[in-house]
Amino acid sequence: MTIIAVTSEGQTEPRTAVSPETVKKFKALGCQVRVESGAGQRSRFSDETLAAAGAEIMKTAAETLAGADILLKVRRPSPDEVKALKPGAMVAAMISPHDDRAGLDALAATGANLFSMELMPRITRAQSMDVLSSQANLAGYKAVIDAAAMFEQAMPMMMTAAGTVPAARVFIMGAGVAGLQAIATARRLGAIVTATDVRPASKEQVASLGGKFIAVEDDEFKQAQTAAGYAKPMSAEYQKKQAELVANHIKTQDIVITTALIPGRPAPRLITAAMVDSMKSGAVIVDLAAERGGNCELTQPDKVVEHKGVTIAGPLNLAGEIPVNASSLYAKNLLAFLDTMFDKKTKAFAINWDDDIIKGTLVAKGGAVIHPSLSQPATAPAAPAAANGAVKGA
Repeated sequence: MTIIAVTSEGQTEPRTAVSPETVKKFKALGCQVRVESGAGQRSRFSDETLAAAGAEIMKTAAETLAGADILLKVRRPSPDEVKALKPGAMVAAMISPHDDRAGLDALAATGANLFSMELMPRITRAQSMDVLSSQANLAGYKAVIDAAAMFEQAMPMMMTAAGTVPAARVFIMGAGVAGLQAIATARRLGAIVTATDVRPASKEQVASLGGKFIAVEDDEFKQAQTAAGYAKPMSAEYQKKQAELVANHIKTQDIVITTALIPGRPAPRLITAAMVDSMKSGAVIVDLAAERGGNCELTQPDKVVEHKGVTIAGPLNLAGEIPVNASSLYAKNLLAFLDTMFDKKTKAFAINWDDDIIKGTLVAKGGAVIHPSLSQPATAPAAPAAANGAVKGA
């Protein structure tokens, strides 16, 4: 019988890697599911609820991990956690592979088969396993809700006997998964929404959600998307033209949500201090790229600061602030991933090393880091990983 272990996360991570629903389905696959007591508490999955679904609740992490075949985590586990597993066990988590290379090498040295869920290939078959999308979707929603609260004014237009309350103007920078959800949420709240992105496919998506697209649409713009669907780094000339367009537009905006990230690289700088200076007093910026330096020059990671009347928030784990939904979706992503590794008739667990999904997510095997994108240590500065940073090409 395959033993799956789920241990508690750190103090700053309220999500968990399993839910009552996925426990039941893992049991149906013939697995034994061990969960450390309290691991699901912050996601409102009590020990009693998980036990009722078929999980074995263990008193300590050591008991949970001892001899397990698979470890499921939200964040990167420690080498000591992995060493407690069966030799050559599988670990699936959001590893943050481009951060803390020394720590990654130490984890790989345990000999575990290490899978980074952030590296899931963008193919149709893997959509149900895509943790970046599931978590970024929630982050985009929460960014708008938080911005609306910080704005301290009404979002929709209201016509009253005492006068008209104007609709808030919301500008979304980056129309990936988080950005599109931010557009949809802001529109539901009644705001006037504009959005920008360097990927040409985004224009139609923005329009379909009721937003107006803002971008310099030249020849470079038409070629600004990779085959995998991520935004390409743009030339200095294009960035200058786009910055001028944004600078003029941002002056009139009440709320700006920035979501632009390129995996493994510092966040592109989209909003300068001068742009912030030009914004109206009371305006709000929520920077979802804070984990990699921020899209706004004045962003401070994990802080809310005020600059000349403009509030700038740099959250690091917005999805984690909706832990019930975030954990449920993340757990389903993991279930879908592992489901491909079980023989439904014999219920035997075996990894197909030739599967494109396995090749795409496998970070370490046989004691060494082997993923092609990690052949050299990352150039981006180490930073706290965050689910909202899982904003795919936004």
